[in-house]
Amino acid sequence: MSWLPNDYIISTDDKKFSYKGQFIEGGALEMLSLKMLKGSYKSLNDPQSIVLSRSMAEAFFGNEDPINKNLRIDSRMDVQVSGVYEDIPRNSQFGAVKFFAPWALFVASNPWVKNSEGDWDNTSFNGYVQLQPTTSAEEVNAAIRDLYKKNVPADFFKTIEKYNPFAQLVPMSRWHLYSEFQNGKPAGGRIMFVWLFGIVGIFVLLLACINFINLSTARSEKLAREVGVRKAVGSGKGQLISQFLSESFMTVFVSFAFSVILFSLLQGWFNELADKDIALPFGNPFFWAVVVGFLVVTGLLAGIYPALYLSSFQPVRVLKGVLRLDRFASLPRKVLVIVQFTVSVILIIGTVVVYQQVEFARNRPIGYDRSSLITVELNDPNYKGKEAVLRTELLNTGVVSEAAFSSSPLTAVWNATSGYEWPGKDPDMDTEFVICNVTLNYGKTIGLQFVAGRDFSTDIGSDSIESVIVNEAAVKYMNLKDPVGQELTDVDELGKPKWKKRIIGVVKDMLMESPYRQPRQTIYYYNENAPRLLHVKINSNESPAVALTKIKTVFDKIVPSALFDYKFVDQEYALKFSQEVRIGNLSGIFSILAIFISCLGLFGLASYVAEQRTKEIGIRKVMGASVSNLWKMLSKDFVVLVIISCFIAVPISYYLMNSWLQKYEYRTEISVWILLLTCIAAIFITLLTVSYQAIKAAMMNPVKSLRSE
Repeated sequence: MSWLPNDYIISTDDKKFSYKGQFIEGGALEMLSLKMLKGSYKSLNDPQSIVLSRSMAEAFFGNEDPINKNLRIDSRMDVQVSGVYEDIPRNSQFGAVKFFAPWALFVASNPWVKNSEGDWDNTSFNGYVQLQPTTSAEEVNAAIRDLYKKNVPADFFKTIEKYNPFAQLVPMSRWHLYSEFQNGKPAGGRIMFVWLFGIVGIFVLLLACINFINLSTARSEKLAREVGVRKAVGSGKGQLISQFLSESFMTVFVSFAFSVILFSLLQGWFNELADKDIALPFGNPFFWAVVVGFLVVTGLLAGIYPALYLSSFQPVRVLKGVLRLDRFASLPRKVLVIVQFTVSVILIIGTVVVYQQVEFARNRPIGYDRSSLITVELNDPNYKGKEAVLRTELLNTGVVSEAAFSSSPLTAVWNATSGYEWPGKDPDMDTEFVICNVTLNYGKTIGLQFVAGRDFSTDIGSDSIESVIVNEAAVKYMNLKDPVGQELTDVDELGKPKWKKRIIGVVKDMLMESPYRQPRQTIYYYNENAPRLLHVKINSNESPAVALTKIKTVFDKIVPSALFDYKFVDQEYALKFSQEVRIGNLSGIFSILAIFISCLGLFGLASYVAEQRTKEIGIRKVMGASVSNLWKMLSKDFVVLVIISCFIAVPISYYLMNSWLQKYEYRTEISVWILLLTCIAAIFITLLTVSYQAIKAAMMNPVKSLRSE
């Protein structure tokens, strides 16, 4: 049994820090195969014990032996260090957990937990299960599927039977990448990004292979005589194929060596960009197996066509100097250039759409004012009974304009419940509302925007007993035409009324969860006895550094045992965009790489074409052709290829990005201008790439190019 990982204030007589920890039963240490540096797998058997990570032990005790040293959790649970384990790697489900404490201590310190342990309708806890080696999760799930039905009261089960609830185990290996569920089964999640960037990476590698193929076949006339001589002196086709493939493999091997060096130099920057902690696992045999596989596949992919093409030349023809490639000889190269720029344009459009979606959600109205607003979690029991004094002292500092308490943060939902009735409700309708208990001045503190009715008031004593405030989403959800004054009834699991309250106000939807989803229907209760967080509005004309110093002084004076651990609401809100921003940044880098590699190949081909047409250019100049005419002639073919790429890429990218946007409830539309401007940019980049070689060839002195004639 376990409680979810959470932030706790850990203190000694002279030190106080905030750490993420987890209350869990003692068997977990062995179940998770922790590397114990001190103590053993039985170190959590004592209800007053605590097991620390190495880094946390060093933060508190330095080089001293931490065993049997005393600590306090949230100023209310006294524990003794009984073990130290090696820090769990960051890429683990438990990577952020810095200590484990006994489940028995959590139960003893929270009476509601003891009352809920046998409640099968309470989903607050986690259960970790280690299976026998010969047993699969599917077998266990088949056996425990109906546990829920067997353990909840029969009359209650009748009210929820239509949902077909069942119990199941989900393998830990699927928690991170398959965190989304559909019909009770893992149906996807972050695995989508693994596939996305894996496929994009393969396409970027493919672009490089295309460059190698194009430039190798473009040099065919220069290599033709070598092939003819080698065949004339006895070389077989197989030997020539081996020679050209070996050149390809050598290029790939040297490229791999450079890539390892480059990655080592850029590793810190990449990890910061991707928010990961990735290192090349040189000691892992599987890593080298994958590397060898990629080297072989890439070498063959890049080299097999040029090898077969070049080794097929007839020695009699090439040695006579009569090698003439037919008009379709350049067709494969043109097709490959189209493929290159199709991929590049798709990546560019994808990156722009990702950024547009982020900005679209970032600029949406959020229903409150998050500027100069901080939140402090009241996780020290010594706050109890001092809330009013704390608020008064904060206002007296002169740097705080308002302060109020609530049971939920502004950027997350901590509590949702069902079982409500109201006039005109469909009897078959399933209900669920987000619940938030607030104190007076909550709306004023965070800047809630009222669209109807009023806020809670001290002048009306019945507000704390008989009144609620709802958001616009709740009004729409309940289909109320005139919500102010309507009664809302809370019923228990069996449909019996518990209380009735009257709606006194309606506020604009406050964006508490994902900025890409529609806000959920929310009910605000006036409750002075349930503060879990304090929200403080700093005066806009005050320096945050000065204001925070004065605010901290108040906290230290009134609740000296507590750690003043605050969070800026606007920073917490910004974290909601972190995943999409990372996707956009990584996509942008891939796009730059793709267009750069494609332009490198184009530059090489332009150089080859200019060289092949040197005499033609000389004759045209003698006949009066201008530099601009020659530039148009040499650039036209490449621009046509890129235009064809755009016609292919636009519908593909539109389909892919439109499908990606469908997973967001609140989403932007793909503008025609994005597609059009991306294509114009691709054409412009192409012209820049080929213009150097084209202008250089057009300005060459025709006397030099025609001298042999």
